[in-house]
Amino acid sequence: MAPDLTQDLRDKIENTIRFLAVDAVQRANSGHPGAPMGLARPALLLWDKHIRFDSSDPDWALRDRFVLSAGHASMLLYSLLHLFDYDVSADDIAAFRQLDSKTPGHPEFGDTPGVEVTTGPLGQGFAHGVGMALAGKLTASQFGGGDVSGPGNHIVYGIVSDGDLMEGISYEAASLAGHLGLGNLVYLYDDNKITIDGPTSLSFGEDVTKRFEAAGWHVQTAAGEDLDALDAAIVSAKEETARPSIIVMRTTIGHGSPKVAGSSKAHGAPLGAEEVLATKEALGWPSDSELLVPEDVKAYCTSRADEKKADRLVRDAAYDKWSAANAALADGFVAARERKSPEGLIDLLAEGMDAKDDATRNHSKVVLGKLAEHVPYMAGGSADLAGSAAPPVIGGVGIVGPGAGEGNDPFAGRNIHFGIREHAMGAITNGIALDGTFLPYSGTFLIFSDYMRPSIRLAALMGIRSIFVFTHDSIFVGEDGPTHQPIEQLDSLRAIPNLKVFRPADGIETAAAYSYIVEQAEGPTLLSLSRQKVVSLERSASFQLTDVLRGGYTVTEPERKPDVVLVGTGAEVRLACEAAEKLSSCGLAVRVVSVPCLELLEEQDDAFIESLIPDDGTPIVAVEAASGESFRKYVGRKGEIYGMKRFGASAPAPALAEKFGFTPDALSQRVKELVEQA
Repeated sequence: MAPDLTQDLRDKIENTIRFLAVDAVQRANSGHPGAPMGLARPALLLWDKHIRFDSSDPDWALRDRFVLSAGHASMLLYSLLHLFDYDVSADDIAAFRQLDSKTPGHPEFGDTPGVEVTTGPLGQGFAHGVGMALAGKLTASQFGGGDVSGPGNHIVYGIVSDGDLMEGISYEAASLAGHLGLGNLVYLYDDNKITIDGPTSLSFGEDVTKRFEAAGWHVQTAAGEDLDALDAAIVSAKEETARPSIIVMRTTIGHGSPKVAGSSKAHGAPLGAEEVLATKEALGWPSDSELLVPEDVKAYCTSRADEKKADRLVRDAAYDKWSAANAALADGFVAARERKSPEGLIDLLAEGMDAKDDATRNHSKVVLGKLAEHVPYMAGGSADLAGSAAPPVIGGVGIVGPGAGEGNDPFAGRNIHFGIREHAMGAITNGIALDGTFLPYSGTFLIFSDYMRPSIRLAALMGIRSIFVFTHDSIFVGEDGPTHQPIEQLDSLRAIPNLKVFRPADGIETAAAYSYIVEQAEGPTLLSLSRQKVVSLERSASFQLTDVLRGGYTVTEPERKPDVVLVGTGAEVRLACEAAEKLSSCGLAVRVVSVPCLELLEEQDDAFIESLIPDDGTPIVAVEAASGESFRKYVGRKGEIYGMKRFGASAPAPALAEKFGFTPDALSQRVKELVEQA
């Protein structure tokens, strides 16, 4: 049993948190000491008394979640993890911000046990936490049956900052959280009135309490040093189950520092040796210490960690009893966590998709409908573009939202209307993925991936299984014009490490792509889908569905060594096939290769790639109704990227095809010229 937490011991623990941060930042000569110094008291209260966790099992499914959205205050989190017996050692604290340490400059998911989300760009943690809370609600409703002993009945806690609330993504996420009534979300707002450039009054003068009240949140205020008021506010927030909660706390950045407390100098730089000494003297801390953890401090925190492990056993026992009485729900929860899917999923999804001419966005709609039936842990939606199948509303699985659920349960459905909130939509999708139960997807027009790019990048950085479904993927958006016609987006998205980008050519490739996403993907995936109808490809008799999963395959093969190889993606594969027919009539031997996923192709061995795209002097032409620079290394000096060199134009799609040369006649003529020049 933990010893009594006297005021003296509490002060000592808070100062331990403060000076672990101060000393680690000073050691690294880099970092942000001020926020951890000001937040030590509310953070300790939250971790000691309220958050449910097991430090020996950071991935325990029934734990509460904690998000430090103000990621620059990372030493606050690392100090707590160290004190409460997570696998973050004294040596790890000493290695703050050093190469390959568990304590990077901002919290990184996967690098540090107990870190729930990568929070670098401000506002992202706020929005990811909203996704985590939404995932909890969906889990409690659909796999927990609404029973408090079932899964999903945890709370998402977070600390957010002035910077988080200034970022537009937080507005979007807060709006949706309030609309959905995410009563399992509790944020503490560190209202210290300081940014890097000076007081927040330089640029931020709004009434935050009124903003969140208007967005449907439960709003309270409490001084950051008033333990009783803070504790009462957290208890009240936990009891408020119909609305997300935010507690506005006035704190002092750099608490205890004689010279920099309450100023921007405490924000983004070490205090300096002289001020470190002065601060330790002011707070009664041993002046000759560095990274000190007093024995009684460690003993108390370890005892509390042990008590929380014992509480975990009680919670698990209640879950086991519930599971025995609700076997079907429990089995579904386990299947979701383990990502189980039907055998032969690729065949199931591809059934009926061959010889079916349609836009790949519509093929995606059909496949998502099949997945909704056979993979019940998928959930998602679009940014007000469901009618454009980006992605669509799936029949039979209900809508998420107030009054939309079965029996007025707002979380009984799996179709999420994100609203016109692309920035937050990506982060919320990631938050759902991080929770670990539902496999989330979201999407909009490809051009608006620019709005979502920070969240897509974070998904790739964390290696989580978010699915981004984009439609209207080329100039053939048509009349909406160049503002809506993606040119450089595919290349820029392919440049993100650890992201698989699929651009399927027809229904078969679309089905195969989704099978890979559900069964094999270990990180985020992205689908780029056409607005316009595409004619289904005619493939050789040797074609296997799994060929698509190698990233590239031969669609048509000439009887002799090819004079030229046309490499296409998406709708342009069919264009390449039609151009090949014209070239064949001129006596040229043409191989057509489809590359639905360049990243998967590049994972294959050299011999396989060479069998598709030879590096023997044969002219290679990559065809994509976009920039196409991703294929530069494959076309070589004698080949060509047949793509867009400028922005598009507003016109019907056939007129755009004529203007920019995406017709069989224009492509075949250019290829013929290239071969003659070779």
